[in-house]
Amino acid sequence: MPTQPRPYPPFAERPRARWAALAAIPFVVMACGGSADPEDTGEVASTTTTLQMSADTLAPEAAGLVAQPTFHIAPVVLEAPDDLDVHDANRSAQVVPKLQRVPDEFKALSTRRLTPYTLEEVHQKLARAALAAPTDEAAAPLAGTGVVTTYSVAQVRAAYGFGALPAVGSKPAGVQAAQLGAGQTVYVIGAKHNPNVAAELAVFNQKFGLPTCTAKVLPAATGLPLAPASPATGCELWVAYGTASGAIASTAPAYDAGWATEMALDVQWVHAIAPLARIVLIEAPDPSLNSLLGAIRLANAMGSGVVSMSFGAQEGAWTDSVDSAFSATGMTYLAATGDSGAGVNWPSVSPNVIAVGGTTLTYAGSGVRSEVSWSGTGGGASAFIAVPAYQKSSLRGTGSLVHRTVADVAMNADPTTGQYVAVMQPGSGAVQWISAGGTSLAAPMWAGLVAVATANRKLATLPVLAGGHAVLYGQIGAVASNYASGFADIRLGSHGACSTCSAGLGYDELTGLGTPNAGPLVSLLTGATAPVLAPVVTPASISGMVGSALTFTAAVNASNPVAFSLSGAPTGMSVSAAGVVSWPAPVAGSYAVTVVAKDTKTGLTGQGVYSVSVAAPVAPTVGSASIAGRPGVALAFKANVASANPLAYSLAGAPSGMVVAADGVMSWPKPVAGTYSVTLTARDTKTGLSGKGVFTVKIAAAGPVITASALVGVAGQLLSGSISVTSPGATWLSVSIAGVPLGMGFAVAGNTITASWPRPVAGSYQLLVTAKDSAGLSAQLAVPVTINLR
Repeated sequence: MPTQPRPYPPFAERPRARWAALAAIPFVVMACGGSADPEDTGEVASTTTTLQMSADTLAPEAAGLVAQPTFHIAPVVLEAPDDLDVHDANRSAQVVPKLQRVPDEFKALSTRRLTPYTLEEVHQKLARAALAAPTDEAAAPLAGTGVVTTYSVAQVRAAYGFGALPAVGSKPAGVQAAQLGAGQTVYVIGAKHNPNVAAELAVFNQKFGLPTCTAKVLPAATGLPLAPASPATGCELWVAYGTASGAIASTAPAYDAGWATEMALDVQWVHAIAPLARIVLIEAPDPSLNSLLGAIRLANAMGSGVVSMSFGAQEGAWTDSVDSAFSATGMTYLAATGDSGAGVNWPSVSPNVIAVGGTTLTYAGSGVRSEVSWSGTGGGASAFIAVPAYQKSSLRGTGSLVHRTVADVAMNADPTTGQYVAVMQPGSGAVQWISAGGTSLAAPMWAGLVAVATANRKLATLPVLAGGHAVLYGQIGAVASNYASGFADIRLGSHGACSTCSAGLGYDELTGLGTPNAGPLVSLLTGATAPVLAPVVTPASISGMVGSALTFTAAVNASNPVAFSLSGAPTGMSVSAAGVVSWPAPVAGSYAVTVVAKDTKTGLTGQGVYSVSVAAPVAPTVGSASIAGRPGVALAFKANVASANPLAYSLAGAPSGMVVAADGVMSWPKPVAGTYSVTLTARDTKTGLSGKGVFTVKIAAAGPVITASALVGVAGQLLSGSISVTSPGATWLSVSIAGVPLGMGFAVAGNTITASWPRPVAGSYQLLVTAKDSAGLSAQLAVPVTINLR
């Protein structure tokens, strides 16, 4: 019997790529019979589609490079999605996404190129130590809450504003079909072989109510270019086995678990965004740059369309030498920026490729989505490629670029906010569901969006949307109203420690222009112009207090600079040109203040009402207490005072020698026997209001005696110390300790209290020890605690 392939083998077992000379870019397509490409050793003789090419070769410094797929998988054995969408493809859009906790045994796993096989292997071994993912890169354990959010197709489409899916089993036509990518071709480039890609897609379609796809493997003798996809045909999944020279082979490449997972992810999420587009999966024989370039050129030869690439290799001086592979007529190329944080990868760095970065998505089934830049997203400035003309835009963030910078755009990529993908092991019909992420998830979704936009352009008799950069940066990004309509500008998050590693207003290297507002963006890509919108001023509630200056900044979303004014404002309140509202001397009361923002270019205005509440000042409250001490034994105690502002203290009726410090601690170095009534006054330094408390101080020959030395320790190292409390003649003692830092504990043995702090934190603290005996006499002692860093 032939040996069955091992399901999901670890990446360490993948064979290294064999390198062959790369035929250069210019070529003529010739459909003819012949033998197998001689570069592809191990294949049987077959009929091939031959490409006549010139004899340039891949730069020597790139000859050792192997591309890696860029997917991530959350480390959970994911439960199957609910059947909400089986009969109604849009039903789950209105419910919250699935939440599932990461088991302890998987929390140390890297999400990078994780496979179900690895999860099963770890589970069987009950491994609870930190385990590296199947890659030679450092592990990136799942951080945060340990809870994975997984989105359905309908939820992702709703979050990004794609139109509703058609009724299950229906055959949309016209405008509705165009909104689903009908008549367009998306080429998915991968390496190695996924024997179950069609079966996995069928399961995915059934679970989420998506249109079904007819599937076939392209014969080696297939004539090129392919016939254009027909809008009436519906979804097709065609698989082509590629060769390093860009031909079609008759024999499938070897299986690889990681690449199989990547290709399943790519195919399913292209289809989720463009459900009626034709998908052509091109499987390169290996992940060498030579073979992947052959697959890209095969896509070019097949005819116009959109190319999705979810893999990457580190850029080099050789990068621009292969850029013409991304310049075929009628093609738009998209690639993932990578998933190791700040860094630049090929092919996304090519100025002819739309580089797709990643975000962390939050969407609860209704309302507006929320996103921040994903910490793992790739991106940065190329060290070798000059800034292309389209990045010299008036959009904020692009004006200072001197090199090609990626990303260009972004979508959800965080594996902790992942999306469902169906996978199968070779030879098995059992379906496993994974929660997938990575910029390799964002890239095929953007490829689907471009296919939808191109279908709409075709319906409007406009040319094919090829390239796309000029439209994205120029007609959309550089026009404020278009940009605000078509994109969500992602302004939070970081992916490294460099000066450009944080998201910001306008363009940034993490998410580029931002994430799509699909409906308006498709319209803009089809040639429409976003309506000129009035400024939007977001209302808010503001609180203040008499005696404290009040300031707040109006929240305004506008396409152009605005001028501010106030309506209904109390005397003394003003607004600056930057929208900062200030009131130096607030008066108690409630006010409805309207902030008006006027667009300085269009004259349109927007307004929002701010509810301003100013409270009257409250005098400090000072608690009274009885204090006991012994003659000649230093006495110190602290008042219990509540106030919103800094205080100044004073004493009245205090015996000679008693003083109060700036922090409210009263001390008497040498108490004299007697009973004293001491009034402490605490005055609010901002409002001038004051509060008083009376302390009855009894100094008697007997009473409790507290003895302790200051405690001094080092952060992270055990600290211990003793406190002695005695009271001769007393039948019992009551001791309380205030100001105890978290983690410190106490043990009592006789008259000694032992303080213990196993892992002290650097800082200064003060224990206030209070003892009271059976005679009603009491004593207090402040014990300072100092924890040094070393």
